Amino acid sequence: MRRVTDKNARRVRIHTRIRERVKGLPERPRLAVFRSLKHIYAQVIDDRGGRTLAAASSNEKNAASSGGNVAGAKAIGKLVAERAIAQGIKQVVFDRGGYLYHGRIKALAEAAREAGLEF
Repeated sequence: MRRVTDKNARRVRIHTRIRERVKGLPERPRLAVFRSLKHIYAQVIDDRGGRTLAAASSNEKNAASSGGNVAGAKAIGKLVAERAIAQGIKQVVFDRGGYLYHGRIKALAEAAREAGLEF
């Protein structure tokens, strides 16, 4: 008999495995992505210092579009890249958060690259 698995629990297990290897340092912080059904969130994090250096989400008042689609993810990717570059951050490590590199996650990553972040 097949067991029904919780998709979020599976994602958290994958994310835990990824986080064992991906570390955000002051010279190369981590670009972490979280996606919900309605919104998408991106943070540039210094894990050694334990603080967020730049962040953007589709939940903000001045967000250009909804984060529930690819166009919204592109807008958030561009916005987080602009905020990171304003802080003097050019290189980051991409943390996809246990999600597949597809759809909204891929759109956010490519938009951040086009806006000037290197990873």
